[in-house]
Amino acid sequence: MTESADWPVELAGVTESVVTTLGPNGLYNVAALGLHEPDADGKVTATTWGRTRTWRNFSERGEGHVQFTRDPVDFAEAALSVREEAEPVLDSADAWVRVRVERLSEGEDGDTQWVEWALVPEASAVERRVVPTTKRGHAAVVEATVAASRLDVPAYDRETMLDRLRYFESVVETAGSERERAAFDRLRELVDAEW
Repeated sequence: MTESADWPVELAGVTESVVTTLGPNGLYNVAALGLHEPDADGKVTATTWGRTRTWRNFSERGEGHVQFTRDPVDFAEAALSVREEAEPVLDSADAWVRVRVERLSEGEDGDTQWVEWALVPEASAVERRVVPTTKRGHAAVVEATVAASRLDVPAYDRETMLDRLRYFESVVETAGSERERAAFDRLRELVDAEW
């Protein structure tokens, strides 16, 4: 493992990641965080929605650990549950970046507060180099967590989100690995909805 202060991966479009932030209880909260590709000034940004633990910890601590993991269960738990860890970097992280965060802008969308943050790398490391593969089951798990997180958001139609969950579940059933099916089972446990 060699540390640097650069992003260890190419960021394009929105790259889904897992972020850990130190909470007031001395544990690291684990959450999903979408990273927006660098702007014209090279700035990577992310937006928190609502008064979440990530928002609070970014506001109070000004930092976090962004991680890139291929583990679908870790991602589903980060996106949909309250998970806390004693250490900032997950065992499943292929790479990580310790970032300093800067509040860029904020506002409201409907009744939901949002804050856009700049993420400035301070240290990074690659734990494992992997050959990328395209896995339909993994992509379906990630998209299902997005749909599930929007089920109770007034700006989104609940029935449309449930239809998406049904579709993504069928993809995981036919194209998913054992770990991806386990992730979808965990997603079902965490979501208070029938579909």
